[in-house]
Amino acid sequence: MNKKLTACLLSAAFFSALGSSFLYGYNLSVVNSPALYIKAFYNKTWLDRYGEPVGTETVTLLWSITVSIFAIGGLLGALSVSLIVKILGRKGTLLLNNIFALIASLLLTLGEKAKSFEMLIIGRLIIGVDSGKSLCTHHLSNHVHRSFWIPSSFVVFMASLVSRWNYLFSFLAFPAILQLCVLPFLPESPRYLLMERRDEAGAERAFQKFLGKKDVSQELEEVHAEARAQENLRTASVLQLLKNPAVRWQLITIVVTMACYQLCGLNAIWYYTNGILQEAGFATNIIPYITLSTGFIETLAAIISGLMIERIGRKPLLIFGFSAMAVFFSLLTVFLNFQNSMSWMPYLSYVCILAVIASFCSGPGGIPFILTGELFEQSYRPAAFMIAGIVNWLSNFAVGLLFPFLQETLQSFAFLVFVVICIMGTIYLYVVLPETKNKTFLDISQSFAKINKIPAPSPSHEIELALSINCDMNEKVQDAAKMESSL
Repeated sequence: MNKKLTACLLSAAFFSALGSSFLYGYNLSVVNSPALYIKAFYNKTWLDRYGEPVGTETVTLLWSITVSIFAIGGLLGALSVSLIVKILGRKGTLLLNNIFALIASLLLTLGEKAKSFEMLIIGRLIIGVDSGKSLCTHHLSNHVHRSFWIPSSFVVFMASLVSRWNYLFSFLAFPAILQLCVLPFLPESPRYLLMERRDEAGAERAFQKFLGKKDVSQELEEVHAEARAQENLRTASVLQLLKNPAVRWQLITIVVTMACYQLCGLNAIWYYTNGILQEAGFATNIIPYITLSTGFIETLAAIISGLMIERIGRKPLLIFGFSAMAVFFSLLTVFLNFQNSMSWMPYLSYVCILAVIASFCSGPGGIPFILTGELFEQSYRPAAFMIAGIVNWLSNFAVGLLFPFLQETLQSFAFLVFVVICIMGTIYLYVVLPETKNKTFLDISQSFAKINKIPAPSPSHEIELALSINCDMNEKVQDAAKMESSL
């Protein structure tokens, strides 16, 4: 059934995305453009404090911590968001996120004037917590998420043309202030009101405002059906998931895929694009324009992938994406080593960077999150998503912390580390992962039964009943869930 798009619903979707997906993409790349200025600030601050210049290794360590601490904050935010949402609701959680963003913006903006690099690090940690909570609150799809990286790249581009790098961080307050102005006029999540607060009248009013119609009995029944299904569902803990041999290789597959998602090198491109392009031989004054183009390439590739995923399938896109990244990282290494031999060699390095980004977005950029939902039945999904989230943020932290040291030690050969990771991920996925497109959970479980060394599950009455209930429920609440995902 077609749903009417109302101003209230569109406002909720836009402003919630502005405070989550936009800020996530912005904070991944915001430290890239002013890297030289921030390092100079570290050196000046250290000199003022201790009367001597800071060592090169210390600067690299401080810079790595500033970049990577964002991921630790994201992990803390992701782990705490469920409890916070239960207490405050989604609307209250968004308001709390805005407070975090304002505090982080204040610390990051005033850090230079206060001559305190500790304020920068703490601010990055806090904005990471905000991003981790925001992304988990909105549950936006990865392709929609990427569509907000274009304006992020544009803002970074504009701000990178001036040396006042702290203005980059002050912009974090802008989406927070907008949300604080708009959220009081938007209703609370109907799903939260009905399932958590048991407030049917409030949920009815919220549905009416979001959908712009008086009769919302069908929508209320859909949420009631979901609530009944959850009441009858016994959710497994993380420990139970780890102990269950029937899902052992599914879990390993998710861990491997999520680790490759972060360790494949794409975040190194986003965190350190300017340094990579400078090493490739590009003039400093044109690097902001080159950086801007990467955001457009990523979004274009993500849109094409979104259109093709149901036609081609998950496994082929994952294998193609990781293997193509391995090829282009290898070529980038070659071109960086021969950049001084020919004047046009830096342009080949630039093409390789764009190709790496497009390869990532063709499959690895979104499919790992889809697989987490497809490889596990409903009772195991919360625990599986928690493990996937932990691996995701810790791997992000590892890349942000270690890549500068890798680059200093290995120089242009640093990208060969990502080549190895991409090749290993490709081989694993080719050997272990079955295609999940248009397959039920039972079909997927049968594909993993042999490697898990358990008897293949049979479609018993209980399984058939559970599947039919889940399928029926999913069909009924699909539209409502899509709407709720933006709240």
